[in-house]
Amino acid sequence: MKTIEITASAPTVEEARQSAVEQLNAPEEAEVKIEIVSEGKSKVLGLFGGSPALVKAYYEVEDDKFEKARNYVDTILRSLGVEKSEINFAVEGEDVRISVSCEEDYGSVIGRRGETLDAIQYLVRLVINRENDEFKHVSVNVGNYREKREATLKALAKKNAARVRKYGRNVVLEPMNPYERRIIHTTIQEIEGVTSHSVGSDDERKVVITLEEGVKPLQGGYQGGRGRGGNGGRGGRNRGGYTPKETASSDGESAPRAPKKDFEGSLYGKIEVNKD
Repeated sequence: MKTIEITASAPTVEEARQSAVEQLNAPEEAEVKIEIVSEGKSKVLGLFGGSPALVKAYYEVEDDKFEKARNYVDTILRSLGVEKSEINFAVEGEDVRISVSCEEDYGSVIGRRGETLDAIQYLVRLVINRENDEFKHVSVNVGNYREKREATLKALAKKNAARVRKYGRNVVLEPMNPYERRIIHTTIQEIEGVTSHSVGSDDERKVVITLEEGVKPLQGGYQGGRGRGGNGGRGGRNRGGYTPKETASSDGESAPRAPKKDFEGSLYGKIEVNKD
């Protein structure tokens, strides 16, 4: 709890009390308490000595541990041209969720591919953890951008997982931040037959979706040659999903197949943010 207090002086205790309460200007719901510091002394013969009465008026409010972070976010928003905004904090254990709503276009706050919003989130996390003894996980959301983004990433993961499962070729997605990669990995974990891992470093780190070890693609590849004797019948076309064995080389070892080129996953699309 934080104490808000005012000390006032006046010739009498009542006058000092009234002055302290007026200067305190406490909210109507606050419980104002009065403490008489000194009742004062009357002047001798009404002319000499004496001292005024001192009265302290105060009330207690719950300390806002995130006041500095709130002011910091507001300062950033104003620098981006957002003059009026509503900033709400929701705290649950180690998680601090900050939601921002404003009348202006969210584009300048979100930035290209959410880069500006991620930068704001990073800076606010530093401010909050500097002011708190326990580490906090901080997320900053503008409008419903994060929800829209999560839905887009989940759809992306499912779409490319289906390609991997069908053709057996890896899919390499464009670079993403840790938050977005985690959404991709979590979604892939729920899909049978495929797995994912990350490659690269820093801003170039990206997710690769592959078949699980021992899992064969649903659609067999074209292996036979033309004419008679080709695998899979006429023209060597593979029918019924049958995958023929590899052809033996002259030295008796299995000839390796040509490496399959990875697909490049399309990641980013336009996301409309709902201001409601």
